[in-house]
Amino acid sequence: ILGNDRRRVFSLDADTGGRCEDFGDGGMVVLDEDVGDVLPGMYAMTSPAAIVGDVVIIGSSIADGLRVASERGTVRGFDARDGSLLWSWDPVPRTPGDPGWNTWTPEGAEVTGAANAWAPLSSDPERDMVFIPTGAASPDFYGGTRPGKNLFANSIVALRASTGEMLWHFQTVHHDIWDYDVPAQPSLISVPRDGREIPAVVAATKTGNLFILDRLTGEPLFPVQERPVPESDVPGEAAWPTQPFPVQPAPLQAQTMTADDVWGITPEEREACLQSFESLRNEGIYTPPSFKGTLMFPGMVGGSNWGGVAFDPARHLVIGNVNHWAWRVQLHQRPEGPAGQQLADGSQLGTPYVMSRAPLMSPSGYPCNKPPWGTLTAVDLVTGEAAWEVPLGLEPRLEDVPGYEAFGSLNFGGPIVTAGGLVFISAARDEQLRAYDVESGAELWKAKLPAGGQATPMTYAVGGKQYVVIVAGGHQHLGTTFGDYVVAFAIPAATGPL
Repeated sequence: ILGNDRRRVFSLDADTGGRCEDFGDGGMVVLDEDVGDVLPGMYAMTSPAAIVGDVVIIGSSIADGLRVASERGTVRGFDARDGSLLWSWDPVPRTPGDPGWNTWTPEGAEVTGAANAWAPLSSDPERDMVFIPTGAASPDFYGGTRPGKNLFANSIVALRASTGEMLWHFQTVHHDIWDYDVPAQPSLISVPRDGREIPAVVAATKTGNLFILDRLTGEPLFPVQERPVPESDVPGEAAWPTQPFPVQPAPLQAQTMTADDVWGITPEEREACLQSFESLRNEGIYTPPSFKGTLMFPGMVGGSNWGGVAFDPARHLVIGNVNHWAWRVQLHQRPEGPAGQQLADGSQLGTPYVMSRAPLMSPSGYPCNKPPWGTLTAVDLVTGEAAWEVPLGLEPRLEDVPGYEAFGSLNFGGPIVTAGGLVFISAARDEQLRAYDVESGAELWKAKLPAGGQATPMTYAVGGKQYVVIVAGGHQHLGTTFGDYVVAFAIPAATGPL
């Protein structure tokens, strides 16, 4: 089963690659139904389906920032054999009596779209559970049309895989106006407590927070506090007064930025960055978008992003990669006339304001916050503390700068960990696949890929020999080489060199 960016889901014969003709219409199901008004190119399926028993569960990717009444983020379960719709679940409650209805206004619940699950879903087949990571409700950076907490946007939601019944939910960001989606699959882990292993899920978020929840109830296994956050100064906006902060584990990155954190490759570059930094509203994480311009740190790409985290059950370590990258976001009064009604990134049609956003960069194109810009971190689930943190990747243009090996790189893609104690990840701009020691974070090996490895590797064994495989396709926004490669490496016997 696979989907594409044109709202189609296909069932293919694994032996031949041909379509299974008895699935849907000649091997294909179109995803236009029950999601509102679908605009061309704005609704797609960008992550694999989850399959539990004979049910195929599918989320969706919806373009950000365009309009209030965007496509709905409905999650659906289809029969794996014939493609018929078995159930659907809308993350926005639409009618009185629906769970979460009281966290919206009737007007907001009626018109708001998105809150979609564009990241991969995860599942526990033995318990008939599927875990849904949801994103921001439309239109991402202004919530005046949707007052309230806005359940079940920005949440981890557990559904009964066979029926779509909601079992529990946990919201990671209330009334999101920063595009702080849950960007990755909730990873299935176990947490040691009082001599037993508690089944759990861990959600890595764009804020850098890790939420570790009981898999059966959704209750946090480490304390989470509701803390006050800054108010909005934009007419019509009512930012939620508090946000959830895990006490443990600590965030995987800093969540505040000061003038001491401003960086430049030269004094002139730093001064330009400092001027940009000082022009922005900056009261720490969750400072609302403003007319002045607001510093977002972490930025809208994370923190963590869609690669998610890996889990070592023998050592009770969660390993994840993180971006440390400041962004700016700004609201503007909507222009009068036709110019103000054009559908484009940041148009936010249906609101009084348009939006602009960009990374906070120096004139020569480097992040204005001091490095490292990319790290790989391991968290110990016994103590809740970080076990180690190392820079991830290299920025190719900085090879002549002293100390650049510690700068790390912006990165997209996730890690895996093997039973032999190796962590494999590519993700960075230098297009290398790397292996790290899971206990220390020491880099053991790397190999150049023919294109950007902005993907998560996989591993398997054949005839007792273990392989690591990664798809190298590149990434437009990271500027890595495009390609269509599948690259395989073999792990030698434990007695040999890596």
